[in-house]
Amino acid sequence: MTDIAQIEAAAVRAKGIVRETPLLSSPFLDEIAGRPVLAKAEVLQHTGSFKFRGGWSAVSALDPETRARGVLAFSSGNHAQGVAYAAALHGVPAVIIMPKDAPALKIENTRALGAEVVLYDRAGGEDRAEIGARLQAERNMTLIKPFDDIQVIAGQGTCGLEIAAQAAVLGVTSGTVLTCCGGGGLTAGIALALAAHAPGMTVRPVEPQGFDDTARSLASGTRTRHASPEAGFCDAILTPMPGEITFPILSRLCGPGIVVTELEVKEAMRLAASRLKLVVEPGGAVALAAALFHGRDLDDGPVICTLSGGNADPGHYAEILAGG
Repeated sequence: MTDIAQIEAAAVRAKGIVRETPLLSSPFLDEIAGRPVLAKAEVLQHTGSFKFRGGWSAVSALDPETRARGVLAFSSGNHAQGVAYAAALHGVPAVIIMPKDAPALKIENTRALGAEVVLYDRAGGEDRAEIGARLQAERNMTLIKPFDDIQVIAGQGTCGLEIAAQAAVLGVTSGTVLTCCGGGGLTAGIALALAAHAPGMTVRPVEPQGFDDTARSLASGTRTRHASPEAGFCDAILTPMPGEITFPILSRLCGPGIVVTELEVKEAMRLAASRLKLVVEPGGAVALAAALFHGRDLDDGPVICTLSGGNADPGHYAEILAGG
């Protein structure tokens, strides 16, 4: 189980490599939300996503001999790029298993970062875990899971350390922290970091409608699957259910989940572009959508939300900005 000591160790390994991303604000967003809103701009992280934090943490934690054999990952895009870049910086090989219907930009970026990309047909029922197990056995590489990995969670927790420190400078020591949530790696890491360094803050995971497995799991007290297919508008954060490692952390440290609609996500993307000048992909905008349009679900006080990914398809993004 990841703990605060591992997060702080990951922060030491990340120093000078992982970017400290800013905590941004806009009076226009505050007016819409009816409260102060601070946005943690992880879209400005290397590879455009917080996933580089976890990728770097996991690769850098390996002993040199194991790391030299290379790393393996499966991802629809952001974890793929994070691990690929971390491997490239260490000069070791990376094989990334990606669904063939993943955004073309993410597949192209992963290859451009030097990784070997293996595509699979998730719509046709191919199992990425089976493919990963076979390649792992064949090539003797280390598998780095997208969220259910102790060192990946520790790396994502460095985002929480930054939130605590940056918020304290602004005089914010209590309030709600909204996280874009798929399998729960970012949410678990931030929750652990804030429990240790900003205990007055409550972490609330946010998911898109129809893919609210974390919200359902927190409500029921047990890991629960959603009933939707593993593809949709918020592709980057669509997982069937919370992780075995992440869920106990979420259950212990987080408040109830929040569910947002596709229309709310699109509007949040437009507002991030117009008011913060940031390109945010759908999965990276769900926490902002909750901050702006779900005030009724939140306690009083300021809100901090993660803008967790910015790898939006250019054509698709332009359509959304135009009101599509």
